[in-house]
This record gives sequence, structure tokens and C-alpha cells, in this order.
Amino acid sequence: MSIWKLRLSMAGTLALIVGLSTLFFTVILSLTGTFDLLTLGILVGAFNVVQWLISPYIIDALYHVRAMSATEQPQLHEAIDDLSRKSNISKPRLMLAQIPIPNAFAYGSPIAGTRIAVTDGLLKTLDQGEVEAVVGHELGHVRHRDVQVMMFVSLLPAVAYYIGYSLMLSSMLGGNRRNQSSGAVIGVVFMAFSWVMNLFILHFSRLREYYADRHSASIVDGGSQKLSTGLAKIVNATKSMGGMRQQTGGARPMNGFKALFITDPDHARADSAELSTTSVGDKQKLVQEILSKKLTTTDRILEIFSTHPNIVKRLKALQELA
Repeated sequence: MSIWKLRLSMAGTLALIVGLSTLFFTVILSLTGTFDLLTLGILVGAFNVVQWLISPYIIDALYHVRAMSATEQPQLHEAIDDLSRKSNISKPRLMLAQIPIPNAFAYGSPIAGTRIAVTDGLLKTLDQGEVEAVVGHELGHVRHRDVQVMMFVSLLPAVAYYIGYSLMLSSMLGGNRRNQSSGAVIGVVFMAFSWVMNLFILHFSRLREYYADRHSASIVDGGSQKLSTGLAKIVNATKSMGGMRQQTGGARPMNGFKALFITDPDHARADSAELSTTSVGDKQKLVQEILSKKLTTTDRILEIFSTHPNIVKRLKALQELA
């Protein structure tokens, strides 16, 4: 996929998400009179601001994240300095997530600052060049403001869901039977709309992963190859560990931030289902084994419900860049 085709696809998907959401809320809420649009705007704005401000601290608590001093990983700090300059952004704060799954993610807010976290598992699984390529991907998310964008678009279906849930709850607790019936129907419509919008947002998220991969390839020497082997090793190592929930004591990634992980750990088993027990040390063989995998109908269906592209398609896109 060319860079301009990718950008146009992202712009079109975002416009569709915002346009459909605005039309839906305007028509339904105007017809029912349940909420006026001013109240809805205040609700959406307040929820968005509060979640954005406090979410980094929630992420830190969920994933046991702490700041990483320059003396711990001097080579990595030096690499981030260089890659941040190439990305034309200020250096994010480097954090360490003390969990065994190999992964990385970008996050932040106006009061917490911009942060990039790498996990213990990532540093143990990947070599230095691959870690730098993964960090380059995360810097792509920072450069493209994906934290803010994904938080915004993820909020739209969440608001629709809670409005629908409230309407259904209120219809069951009071009013005459006719009002109860209409309230329940409208509530179901809101919740169904939320589900449909989530599918568009997942597609949008997958496009942004390709975009961040391209950024890494453009700022890291040999970035496409290093990121390819890094992703292959991450998927291969994660498949035997279980999902993120199992490795973090039941905590699941917040939806707005799960899209910014380098890979979705909850889909690692599906992505690597047909892989042999190839050693992670034989990284080129591992990449070729993934690339040779045939995409099944099940793979394509699972991708529709994932924040990240199928690993085979993602590695093929990186090979084209190489």
C-alpha cells in the first residue's frame, strides 16, 4: 500500500466515523428529546478530557510501569534521542513496564507528558537493533498523535453504548408501557450503532499500525528488516505466555491504548497458530515461516475484530518497504 493511499484511507475512515456519529446522534436525539445536544456535547467533552488526563497513571498502575533511568539502558536512551530528532519531536519519557510479555506502547497526556514504555519481556527477547525498530514504531505513534486520535474516536461508540444502556435501564424502571417499549428499542439501536462503529475504529487502528511501521522503517537504519524480525520474535515468544490479562493479574488494556501496543498480545496465538518451534535465535527463518503462511478465512475474520493487522500482511508490507 503506497503512503498516499494509506493516508487517504485513514482520512476517509476517520471522516466516516465522525460523520456517521454526528448524523446518528443528531437524528436520534432530536427525535426522542431524551438529551439535548448541548448536554451531550458537555458529557462527551468532560469524559474525554478526564480520561485523557488520568489514563497514564492508570496504565502505570495496571502494567507496573516505572521510569527508566539513563544509567539502566544508556544505549537505548541514546537511540531514542537520535530517533526523536529524526522524527522532529521532543524525546518522550522512557518507561519500563515490568511484565514478561514482549511488547511496547506509547501513551501520555498534557499533565503526564508523552511516554514510551518497553516491557521486561521485550528487552529480553529482542536484540538492540530490533528494540530500536520497535521504539521507532512507537515514536511514529507519537509523531502522528495517535494517542489523542484513538482516544477521540474510541470515545464515540463508548458514549453511544452508555446512552443506549441508560435508555434501556430507564425504560425498565419507570414510565408507562408504551414509553418503556420505545425507550428499549432506541437503547438497542444505540448499542447496535456502537458495535458497528467499533468495527470502523478497528479498521482505522490497523491502518495506523501500517503508518507507524512505515515511520520506523524511515528513521531506523535497516528498520523494515529489524522491525520484521522483531515482530516475528514478539509473536513467537508471546504465543506460549497467554494473553495480556493472564500476565497482568487480570488487567486488560484500556481500549484506547491497546491499539498503540506494537502487537496485540491477545491475538498472538492466532497469529502464530501454524508456526513450528523455530528458535527465536533463527530470526530470518522465523520471518520466512510467517510469510509463507496462507491466510485462511478464519484469519481474515479474526483480523476484522483486531486492533492490529494480521502478522502475515504486516510483514509483507514491511518486506515491500525493504
